[in-house]
Amino acid sequence: MTAELSESVGPPRITPRPAPTASPQLPRRGDWTLRERALIEASALTDIALRTAGALAVMGVVAPNVVLDREFVARERDNLAFYGELAAMGDADLSFPAPESTPVVFSRPAGPVARAFAKGTVENLDFESPYEARNPALRDYWKRFPHNSIARAQHWRHDDGPRPTLCVIHGFFGSPYLLNGAFFALPWFFRNGYDILLYTLPFHGRRAEKYSPFSGAGYFSHGFTGFSESMSQAVHDFRIFVNYLRGTGVEKIGLTGLSLGGYTTGLISTVERRIDVAIPNVPVVDVKSLLHSWIPAEPTLKLAARLGHLDQDQLDGALAYSSPLTYQPVVPKERRLIITGLGDRLAPPEQAEMLWEHWDRCALHWFPGNHLLHVNQGDYLHQMTDFLDRYLRD
Repeated sequence: MTAELSESVGPPRITPRPAPTASPQLPRRGDWTLRERALIEASALTDIALRTAGALAVMGVVAPNVVLDREFVARERDNLAFYGELAAMGDADLSFPAPESTPVVFSRPAGPVARAFAKGTVENLDFESPYEARNPALRDYWKRFPHNSIARAQHWRHDDGPRPTLCVIHGFFGSPYLLNGAFFALPWFFRNGYDILLYTLPFHGRRAEKYSPFSGAGYFSHGFTGFSESMSQAVHDFRIFVNYLRGTGVEKIGLTGLSLGGYTTGLISTVERRIDVAIPNVPVVDVKSLLHSWIPAEPTLKLAARLGHLDQDQLDGALAYSSPLTYQPVVPKERRLIITGLGDRLAPPEQAEMLWEHWDRCALHWFPGNHLLHVNQGDYLHQMTDFLDRYLRD
């Protein structure tokens, strides 16, 4: 496919960070109140420490392979161009084709803690993913990960359902269902009449492979091609859960996600037309620009790429493949809401603003907190509820 594409497409379309507008949606530093400035600057310091720890974790699973594993480096060199060529076409349906089959989805009662937390019926869902690597050359390699091949989610539902359903995608490393239920105040949405689906991303939680150093390590330990395939599989497997929900009679579906989950939410919003509302929360949208601030990961990865003789343009193209900025959304503008924290230094507000510009300046909510400390969270939970009520209820 690489040879076929290379004759018909130019370099990857990588959306640059937009220049500040005359009347920006996000307040600039001079617009902050004294209280907001104190909250933003204090929370930013906390995020910088967390960002450094995250950068070290990513560096620890990627750099040794690039420097020491010749097979790994050869696989990267031979396959990076494939993703850049797809990105250059800007066709999300081509980059992320719909699942060709819907496997049997198994349902098992969740444990008593989950049921008590939700105060309702809670089931753990799983299916054997029929996903094949988007790049045909990597399909045999991608079959090496049996734990990742079982897609998983947790479903909170009302016994008199089906109800409009809010789907939630966790962030990098943070896959436990109870953690996300508490962070997103999901019992609030459940009590307000919505069913909930908590989706587990590839290589996280029980999808992590044996001896994985931490949940989510597989997103990065298989290189830039592996990151591209992980995002492709994340979209693919989620769409099967949408098939499942529709098969049970669910007619209206909302989607939100945090950080990497926000990145995935943005990407799903470019292909899945059955999503009625999309709400990325502190999203990452441009990994290339994000890495520039992730010290010490960025210089270490650059050095590793240079030692591995990996082409920088091809690396950038592979990252563009999975960026929501590369494709046009299919969720209507009025049904998009972006949430960001001004003190966030893991997914800085500039990332959300890039998506806001790309999404035609849709609704945008900011709070004076960081990546994990969402100050005044109640404000956007109520805004989310209003948003969901407007578009998910008849």
